[in-house]
Amino acid sequence: MSQAYRDAGVDINAGYKSVELIKKHIKKTAIPGVLSGIGGFGGLFMPDITGYRQPVLVSGTDGVGTKLKLAFILDKHGTIGCDAVAMCVNDVICCGAKPLFFLDYLAVGKNHPAKIASIVGGVADGCVQAGCALIGGETAEMPGFYPEDEYDLAGFCVGIVDKEKMLSGANVRAGDAIVGIVSSGVHSNGFSLIRKLFKINSSASREILGEYIDSIGCTLGEELIKPTKIYVHAFLPLLDKFEIKAAAHITGGGFIENIPRMLRGGLTASITRGSFPVPHIFSLISEHGNIGENDMYNTFNMGIGFVFAVARKEADAAIAELRRAGEKAYKIGEVVSGKEGIIFK
Repeated sequence: MSQAYRDAGVDINAGYKSVELIKKHIKKTAIPGVLSGIGGFGGLFMPDITGYRQPVLVSGTDGVGTKLKLAFILDKHGTIGCDAVAMCVNDVICCGAKPLFFLDYLAVGKNHPAKIASIVGGVADGCVQAGCALIGGETAEMPGFYPEDEYDLAGFCVGIVDKEKMLSGANVRAGDAIVGIVSSGVHSNGFSLIRKLFKINSSASREILGEYIDSIGCTLGEELIKPTKIYVHAFLPLLDKFEIKAAAHITGGGFIENIPRMLRGGLTASITRGSFPVPHIFSLISEHGNIGENDMYNTFNMGIGFVFAVARKEADAAIAELRRAGEKAYKIGEVVSGKEGIIFK
C-alpha cells in the first residue's frame, strides 16, 4: 500500500479488511436478479418483469440525519443502517413500487473495520426486512473532514411498479378513509430539535441518555435509537386486496407536510384527534420543550409512520388485514373537500 497515503490518514489495508467483514452481511440480502458481488465498478441487477405491462422504476434516496449523533455518543452502530434503508424504501412504496435493490454511501473520519461491519450489518438487516438486495456501495475514509469516530451514512434504492398500478393520488375522493400504521417511535426525524431540548451533543450526554424513564419503559437513549420501521411487507400486500388510492411516509415535516402530498388539489385530510395512541416519548418531548401541538405534528410522526387513503367501505377490512399480519393500524381520519391540505378535528 502507499505509505504516503497512510501517513495522510487513509489506511487502505483497513479498507480491504472492512470489505471482507461486510461480505457475510451482503450475502444474506441476495435475491433473484442479483448479478454481481461487491468490488466491481457497478452493482448489477436484472429485474424479472414477467407480468408487468409497463414496468416503471421508482427511486428514492435519503440519509439518517443527526440521529447519527446518538449512535456516536452511545457507541451503538448496529441499527443505524436500518434507518438509512427505511427512509428510502418507505418513500418508494408510496408509489406502490416493490423495492429491488439498495446501495449505501458511508463516509468516515477513520476506517475502523469492526465498526464499518456493524453499520453495514444494519443496512443489510434493513434490506432483508424490505426484501431488497444490497448490491453495492461506497466507504470513503476522509481524515480531517470528519472526526475520527464519526461518519455520515446515506443511500438510495430502486423499486418497480406497473404503470397502471402506480399510486398517484388521482383516484382519491372526498369520503375516502385515511388509515395510519403505527411507528416504532421517533424514527429518524426531528433529532436536531431533540438534541437541542435534551442537550445531546457530546459524550457528556450519556448520563441523560442512560436515564430510565418509567413512562416509556426504557432509557431515553434506548427509545431514541430504535430503528425506523420498514413498512414494505405491511403495506404492499394490501394493494392486491383493497382499493388503496394513495400513500404517504410520515417522515421529515410530520403529518402537516407529508399527508397532503398524497392528495390532489381541492382535497384536504381531516385528521381525528384521539383516533390513535400517541406514544409517551412525544408527550415527553412536548412537555420538556414546551412545544405546541402544531409544531409537534409538523416535526414528528406522533406514533403513525405510514398513512394511506382507501375507499371508506374497505377501511375496516384493510385494518383487520394489517392486524392479522401483526401490525397496529387505525382509521385516523378522512378525505374531505377543501384547500387547507390538512385539518385536525
